[in-house]
Amino acid sequence: MIEYRIRPLRPEAHLFEVTLTVAEPTPEGQAFTLPAWIPGSYMIRDFARHLVHLEASCQGETLPVAKIDKQTWQVPPCDGPVQLHYHVYAWDLSVRGAHLDTTHGYFNGTCVFLAPMGHEDQPCEVEIEAPQGPAYLGWHLATGLPRLTGSELGFGRFRADNYDALIDHPVEMGPFEYAQFEACGVPHWVVMAGRHKTDMARLCRDLKPICEHHIRMFGEPAPMDRYLFMTLVTGNGYGGLEHRNSTSLMCARDDLPKRTDEPGKVRDGYRNYLGLCSHEYFHTWNIKRIKPAAFTPFDLSREVHTELLWAFEGITSYYDDLSLTRTGLIAPQSYLELLGQTLSRVYRGQGRHKQTVTESSFDAWTRFYKQDENAPNAIVSYYTKGSLVALALDLTLRNLTDEKKSLDDLMRLLWARYGQTGEGVPEQGIQPLAEEVAGCDMSDFFEQALYSTEDLPLAELLAERGVELNWRSAAGHGDNGGKPGKDGIPNLGVRLVADPMGAKIVVAFEQGPAMAAGLSAGDVIIAVDGLHATQSNIDNLMANFLPGENVEVHAFRRDELMKFNVTVAPSEPSTAYLTIAKGGLTEKGKAWLHWKGNE
Repeated sequence: MIEYRIRPLRPEAHLFEVTLTVAEPTPEGQAFTLPAWIPGSYMIRDFARHLVHLEASCQGETLPVAKIDKQTWQVPPCDGPVQLHYHVYAWDLSVRGAHLDTTHGYFNGTCVFLAPMGHEDQPCEVEIEAPQGPAYLGWHLATGLPRLTGSELGFGRFRADNYDALIDHPVEMGPFEYAQFEACGVPHWVVMAGRHKTDMARLCRDLKPICEHHIRMFGEPAPMDRYLFMTLVTGNGYGGLEHRNSTSLMCARDDLPKRTDEPGKVRDGYRNYLGLCSHEYFHTWNIKRIKPAAFTPFDLSREVHTELLWAFEGITSYYDDLSLTRTGLIAPQSYLELLGQTLSRVYRGQGRHKQTVTESSFDAWTRFYKQDENAPNAIVSYYTKGSLVALALDLTLRNLTDEKKSLDDLMRLLWARYGQTGEGVPEQGIQPLAEEVAGCDMSDFFEQALYSTEDLPLAELLAERGVELNWRSAAGHGDNGGKPGKDGIPNLGVRLVADPMGAKIVVAFEQGPAMAAGLSAGDVIIAVDGLHATQSNIDNLMANFLPGENVEVHAFRRDELMKFNVTVAPSEPSTAYLTIAKGGLTEKGKAWLHWKGNE
C-alpha cells in the first residue's frame, strides 16, 4: 500500500502539506516523479515547479535527495519504509491545477501526489485532513475517490486502485453548497463553491435529463456508481475538465439559474453552463474510457501526440449542445443559434484553410494550447471544426442508411469495441467503424473532413432536414453570430479588447483592412479620423465611412505614436445563422433533433 496524507498547511500562504510513505522502496533507491501534464489538457505544465521544501527519511533518519530531472527525485537504498515530506504552492485558479486560500481549497492529484516509480500499479490510500483553526470548522470535502472513513462530504481516508486512479479524482474543500439527484439509478452530487444564489433544485432538475440522455445513448448501466459535478463560481470564469466519475467546472455566477428566473426559460448564460456540464459528462465515455491507443496507458512525463482529438473533443462538442434540444431543455431554434455561433468561429479565421483537424489534434501541445496573436490566421480548432465534422458525419450516416443509423450507433460501437474492453482506438480507427455502421465505403467523406482543408457540405446536409444556413457580415466587434440581422458596418478586420488609452488589437485578421494598412496585434488604436477611439465606440466611428474610402487611424505601437491610412472594406460574410425553413423541420430534421413539439 502506498500511503499519502495531505492537509492545507497554511491557507493564507496557499500551501498544501503532503506526506508520502512507501513501505517497500525499490532496492536500488526509490525514485519519485510528478506528472508534467494532466489528462484532458494537452500542454506541458510542469507541476513540479510548485513543489517546495522536499525532504526524505527512513526509520527516522534523514535521507539525501537527488534531483534527476525537472520532475524526478531519488533517494539512496535503505531498509524499511521511505517517507517523503513536501509542500505544494497552490495558487492556480483553474480546473487543471491546485488552489488554496482562506475561502476554499482545490487540487488535482497531478499537482500534489508524487508517484513512487515502479509502484504505480499498487493500491493507494490518502488521508485528507481539514485545515486547522476555528475559521475552518464549517468546511466540507467533495471528491469522487472511494471513501474509507468519515461522513459523506466530510474529511477522512480514501482509496484508489493505483496511481492513475488516484490522480483522476480532484478534490474540492470549503463551505460549499451541495445537492443531489439520481440519473438512471446513479446518485449524482452537485457542489457549488464560491459566492452565488443558485436555484439548486432547478439545476438538479435540468441536469438529470442530460445525464440520462448520455447514459441511455451508450446503454445502461452507467460505467460509474456515483458522479460528482464540482463548480467553482467566479465573476467571469468558464472552463471544465473531465474525470472518470466527476468533473471540475468554472463558471460566471450570472450563468447559473436564479430563483427569480422565469420558470422554464433558459437564459443564454445558463444555456452555456448546461452545455458545459453536458460536454464534460459525455467525456465519461468519450475519452475517459474510449480513448486513443496513444493514451493507453498515459505517459504523463512528456507530450503524447495523436490525430484523434477531433473525435474525442469534436464529437463531444457536437453532442453537448445537441443533447439540450434532444432532452427538451431548449427549442431547436435555440440549438441552431449555438450551431451558428460555432460556424462563425470556424469561418472567421483563415486557419481553417491552412490546417486540417488531424493536424490540429497532433499539434495541440505546441499550437492549440499555445496560441498567439496569429492563431486565427494559422490554425483551426479541433473542438469547433471537429464538432462540424461530427455534425457532417452524423447527417451523412443518416443519409447513407435511410435514417436507420447515425453517429449514435457509431458511438455505441466505439463503446463496445474499445470503451468496455480497455483497448485504445487506433489512429485510423474511426473510419472502419463508421463504414461498418454505414455498410459502405466512406473514404471520400473522411478524406475531405479529416485530411483536407475544404469546407464541409453542411448547407446541403442541413437543408434536407428543414434547416437553412445563412451568412451575413458581422454587426460589430462583439457579434458572435447565430442570429439573423442586417449586414454589418465596415470594420477594420481586427479583434479588440479595451485598453486605458483606447482599443487594443489582439488579432489582425489576414485579408483585413487593418493588416493591409500595417496595423498589427498589440497596437493600441487611440483615434479614428481624429476622434478618440475605444473598444465600445469604434464600430460607430467606422460606420461613418463607405467601402473604398480612406480613413486615418492613429495608434501606439509600444511607446511610438504611428499613423495608418486604412482603406475601408465591406465586412466579410463570415457570420453564420441558421433558420428553420418555412415548411418547418422535415421528418429527417425531427428525427435528428429528437423533436416532437412545435419549432
